[in-house]
Amino acid sequence: MGDKATHVLAADYGAGSGRVVRGSFDGSRLSLQEVHRFNNEPVQLGDGLYWDFLRLFHELKQGLVKGTQGISPSVRSIAVDTWGVDYGLVDGAGRLYSNPRHYREARNAQWMEEVLHMVKEEELYAMSGVLPQQINTVFQLLGSVREQAEGLRPDVRMLFMPDLFHYYLSGQLACEYTIASTSGLLHAGEARWNEHLIGRLGMPETLFPKLVQPGTVLGNLTNELCAELRTGPMQVVSVGSHDTASALAAIPAMDSDFAFISCGTWSLMGVERDTPVLDNRSRALGFTNEGTVNGKVRTLKNRSGLWLLQECKRQWERENQPFTHEELIQLATLVAPHQSYVSPGDGVYLAPGNMAERIRQQCSLSGQTVPETTGAIVRCILESLALEFRQTLDELQLITGTRPRVIHMVGGGVHNRLLCQFTANAAGVPVVAGPAEATSAGNCMLQFLAHGEVSSLAEVREVMAASFFPETYEPEDTELWQEAYEYYQSLNQIKR
Repeated sequence: MGDKATHVLAADYGAGSGRVVRGSFDGSRLSLQEVHRFNNEPVQLGDGLYWDFLRLFHELKQGLVKGTQGISPSVRSIAVDTWGVDYGLVDGAGRLYSNPRHYREARNAQWMEEVLHMVKEEELYAMSGVLPQQINTVFQLLGSVREQAEGLRPDVRMLFMPDLFHYYLSGQLACEYTIASTSGLLHAGEARWNEHLIGRLGMPETLFPKLVQPGTVLGNLTNELCAELRTGPMQVVSVGSHDTASALAAIPAMDSDFAFISCGTWSLMGVERDTPVLDNRSRALGFTNEGTVNGKVRTLKNRSGLWLLQECKRQWERENQPFTHEELIQLATLVAPHQSYVSPGDGVYLAPGNMAERIRQQCSLSGQTVPETTGAIVRCILESLALEFRQTLDELQLITGTRPRVIHMVGGGVHNRLLCQFTANAAGVPVVAGPAEATSAGNCMLQFLAHGEVSSLAEVREVMAASFFPETYEPEDTELWQEAYEYYQSLNQIKR
């Protein structure tokens, strides 16, 4: 990038780590440079599990300093994206009233049960479009309200995680639509708080700030922060503040007829639609409906990603058998195909530790060939993931009535070329893989869209294709994979 490039900062927080990336755009291509990376570890305090917001904001400031040093022209803006559902509370004086609690807290099951006593699960799904799960904001927030002996003070406001960062960067109170759409507290497919639901649950309407759309310039970095960090002024922008929304914006698709997989430790697979899917079949199959940066809906399902492979790799390292990911993939190519499968989303694989042995046990229990070698374990995992993606594609066709002609895969999973090829084979449609850094790229490009340097989401996606050169995998051995899929389905039916 030459001197004519414009620079922005994207802060991307995951549930285990975070990073700040500088994006530079010269009018046709985007480049990314990671300037700061840090851990994100929750803290158990008494009987509560909390996010360490103070530490996370400190890390954001470090990223701001590193990202602006020696840059000309100066960095124009910053935006934050995070995982969904979690939030913090601030009072009228701007103080952190309640540190954000973790979505994995055991207390959430109690509050989910309480809500479902007041609103039936089917009705809640139809109202909000969000699959009822105990991690959802609607259940967590009822707990926050009920646990205050005299109720929350009327000056207290709820802010989702990225909105909380934006507030302490800019001083502006607002909730961005795509992150709010994960909460179960909006009208399905609409950027409106569901006042009727909020009232039925006895939550004060004063808790909920105004909603803003992605691409909203919230304001400027506060004068106090500029002085503390010795940085020049910059704008604070709401982008697709839910990380999947920003990742979806970075998919280099030229039309809307595609399915997407955001593949990392876990995978989100779905389609972009004009309207949500709200019937009992989609709810029973585990699909949820969340907002996109262009006012549409992403109907998606949370599926397994590379968790099983990552856990096996960690176990082998503990056993003094360290492998690179490339070595593991190479070992898998040397093994005969279609020997055994597992159901990657089975609850038996949720906990960490000794994953390879659990996979062997499940294959033995189902009467399959037991994968004894490292390569056989890896091949079993990757073939099973591809078949799970095929199953999700079939389910998407079932609930929407159409079958996408291509799958766009983004995230770290695109580095696993064998998984990309297997997914194309199993699904029988091409897989377009890339960019790997879709969330940060989407975050940056949505800032450039807010600044008028690109004119539309379509142009954002054109820049993605020109900047990151996605790779296309065409289906191979489709008849063999169809037979494998039918066997995979029979195994799951037996288990059920």
